[in-house]
Amino acid sequence: MNIITRNDTVWLFDLDNTLHNASHAIFPAIMARMNTYIARVLGDGKQPASAEQVDAARTLYWRRYGVTMLGLVKHHNVDAAHFLHETHNLDQLHGMIRAEKGLRDLLRRLPGRKILLTNAPHRYSSLVLRHLGLQRQFSHHVAVEAMTVHRKMRPKPSRLLLRNLLRRHQLRPGRCVLVEDTLANLRTAHQLGIRTAWVTQYLTAQDTAGMAHQQKRLIRPAYVDVKVKSVRQLPARLHHLR
Repeated sequence: MNIITRNDTVWLFDLDNTLHNASHAIFPAIMARMNTYIARVLGDGKQPASAEQVDAARTLYWRRYGVTMLGLVKHHNVDAAHFLHETHNLDQLHGMIRAEKGLRDLLRRLPGRKILLTNAPHRYSSLVLRHLGLQRQFSHHVAVEAMTVHRKMRPKPSRLLLRNLLRRHQLRPGRCVLVEDTLANLRTAHQLGIRTAWVTQYLTAQDTAGMAHQQKRLIRPAYVDVKVKSVRQLPARLHHLR
């Protein structure tokens, strides 16, 4: 694989709540399926776990590992592929997707290569990309199943994951831009020298992972180079990402 030249930018795009509004319907549906799955795993074989136990476990594992699934795999011997299928296999997915118009043209005009980097499973993220007409805009599609380092799953915000990605694709950190809604992922990227763009328009009051509240305003942390409401604002902010 050719090394990226000095003047090329490589965009690392998140998917959910970055390129489309997952909070509208998709996240609630996935959360409901996830809660049912966790309740069954934490139950005693006869009765599922309580809603309080499920919420506590889901929140703990998400904050500790970046994705709830990894906690279930580590502590409850859950099969990752089975979990992803059960929680992301949404029959009405196409009707749930909400996104801005013009994303395909935006990505075409944005200078540099684009890589999709999502903690979502490959089948789900492929269906969303196809619905949005964006599948040909990315040179690589890195879904959660491919986020393994030394045979262990290392989803975002794993530093090992990002280092491995840079090494595998022979990318210079300073030429990369991570475009994300989740602050923890942006923080790790910044620590490695990757530039960062925070997308905020799809964050909700319940999304404590992505938001930084202060007097009801979204404050841009020091590790975020650019804060935009929409990815459509990226071309106008390119001078802040060089």
